[in-house]
Amino acid sequence: MLTSTVCAAVSAGGLGIALLTAYRKRFLAAARIAAYALIPLGLVMTGIIDWVKDLALKPTVWAGFGVLALSALLFLVTRAAERRGTGRKGRRAGAGPDAVAPAASAPSLGPGRTPKPAGTKGRKDTGDDFSDIEAILKKHGI
Repeated sequence: MLTSTVCAAVSAGGLGIALLTAYRKRFLAAARIAAYALIPLGLVMTGIIDWVKDLALKPTVWAGFGVLALSALLFLVTRAAERRGTGRKGRRAGAGPDAVAPAASAPSLGPGRTPKPAGTKGRKDTGDDFSDIEAILKKHGI
């Protein structure tokens, strides 16, 4: 009962301000103020205010929000754990370090290319250095 009286008073005050604004020939602003002023009255008439009041003052409702928040937190934690690969599925499938093939740790240099020996680090090859770049440029017409 008190909330509907307060909302009616807020709406009446807002409509009064809208009338003063319209008197000053600012009709667009007056219409906007009137629209905002009618919102509390409409909420009271539809019963939404009573629903919100009951929602805010019942402890069981807040406990329900707590349960929903816990559920959302569990979803987020399990999703993050799944993305990091620490879930049980990743361990059972053999995703540990033993499952990696020995050749998988070697760098891939493409077909027909082998790594340089350790002593030739500073030397240049016989013109095969820029062949990949030239192929890309030719492919794009440059």
